[in-house]
Parts: sequence; C-alpha cells; structure tokens
Amino acid sequence: MTDLEMNPLRGDRPESTPAIGSYIAIGDSITEGLDDPGPDGEYRGFADRLAAHLAGGVSDFRYANLAVRGRRVRHIFGEQLDHTLACLPDLVTVHAGGNDVLRPNTDLDVLAADFERGIRRLQEAGIRPVILSGHDTGWIPVLRAYRGRIAVFSMHLRRIAERTGADIVDLWAMESLNDPRAWSVDRLHLNSTGHRIVAARIADLLGAPMGPQEMWERPWDTPPPQLPRILRRRETLRWTREHLVPWLSRRALGRSSGDGRMPKRPELTELNGDLGADRWHLS
Repeated sequence: MTDLEMNPLRGDRPESTPAIGSYIAIGDSITEGLDDPGPDGEYRGFADRLAAHLAGGVSDFRYANLAVRGRRVRHIFGEQLDHTLACLPDLVTVHAGGNDVLRPNTDLDVLAADFERGIRRLQEAGIRPVILSGHDTGWIPVLRAYRGRIAVFSMHLRRIAERTGADIVDLWAMESLNDPRAWSVDRLHLNSTGHRIVAARIADLLGAPMGPQEMWERPWDTPPPQLPRILRRRETLRWTREHLVPWLSRRALGRSSGDGRMPKRPELTELNGDLGADRWHLS
C-alpha cells in the first residue's frame, strides 16, 4: 500500500502500523486533560487515556504530557517542542492554536506557518506527529462568533497535513463533538466522555482501535435533550457570568490560567500501569 493509499485525510485505515514504544503529548488545556478528573482528582484527558491504551501491549512503554492550560503556539512549538526533540519519542500528538485563534488580532496565516515549521522539525527528527484540528463551535452560543476563525485555521492544519504527509484527526468533522454531552459546563473543554471519544479516534487512526468505530462516531443511541428556549437563555446567561467573563478578564489583563503551572508529566518515563487501563462507558 502506498503513502497516498494510506492518506488519513481520506479516512483510510492502515493495515499495519509500526510499534509505538514512546509517546509525548504537547498542547494546551485540552491535552492537559481539563475537565476529565481521574479517581485521584487529577485531570486525565485524551492523551493519558491514549497512552494507557497504547501501553497495553508494550512492557516498557514511555509517556510524557507537556501540555499546560493557556499555552499558545509560541510555547507549544517553543519549550514543549524543544523538550520533545531532546527525548525523541516515536509519537507526538499536537493540539495547538486555540488560545491564539480566539485572540482577534492573531494573524492566522502567520500562525499556520509557525505551526508547519514545528511539524516539519518533528518529522526531520524522525518523530511521527498527529495533528488535532479545531472543533466546530457553531452549536455554542457566543462562541459561535469565533466559528469562522476556527474553521480557517482548521483548514490551514489540513493543508499542513497534506503538504507534510502528517496524520490529522479532524475534530471539526466529528459529529459526536457537536453534542453538548461531550463537553463540560464551561463549553470550552471536553468532559470525560469527550476525551474518551477523541482518544478512541486517535487510536483508530494509529491502527490500534479501542473498539468498534461507533465508540467515537456514534457514542449515543439518542439525540441530545433539548431544553425550552427560556431555560437555554438562562443557562447561557449563567455560563456568560461564570465562565466567559472571567476568561475575557484574564485576557484583558494579559494573564493565563496556566501562569506558573508546570506540565503534569514532564519527563518521558515508563507508565508501569500508573494511568490505569481505560474503560469505555458513557457518563
């Protein structure tokens, strides 16, 4: 099978995939794992879930998660990339750009160029990158105003994947992520179910599925519940007061929720079962 025949943009699944013995996740709050608390209260997220799954068949599987909430492309393809290149893992997942795209003065063309340079540096080092695009915010009141910018940057990422041959998981194309049941109350972060969906999609692309494709494509048997309009308006007002206004205030002051925070798993070390095996169930 040729590289073209295995193009992930066409949804093809490779017949076999090289063994993955090490994995580093770089990115922002989505990769850090907000809002997917584990049994110990620490955030887990799609990257931890994917690592636990991939480690199932590898005795000395190593994993690091360098993501920190609030980080922008310059950080992710700066200190996070530099540390990744020093470790030379087999696999890297990259979710970056969200905190830049939501700033109206960010030049998306320049941002995409910086992103592509980072992907090429990973590839030149012999590391396999998997890009995660932006997701569709059209269903979210207020945040739908950013939908056009997210779409433009997501198209940039698809073009980067085509030019470089990198794998991409197109979150925008995943209908399951257009369901409120995949998102936390802040509407900015995946909940535990959403993180499971993303982990299952990446595992499927890697040729190491967690289960049937329905796990990430059609995880619910019923449509999402629809609240009456008056209740939806009240919910949006509450969300604006409790989540949007504090978020806007931090940006107006030049602050980030990740200021002073360090990565939760900064070194590429053996898992030894400390993340536990993932268990798929909807909650």
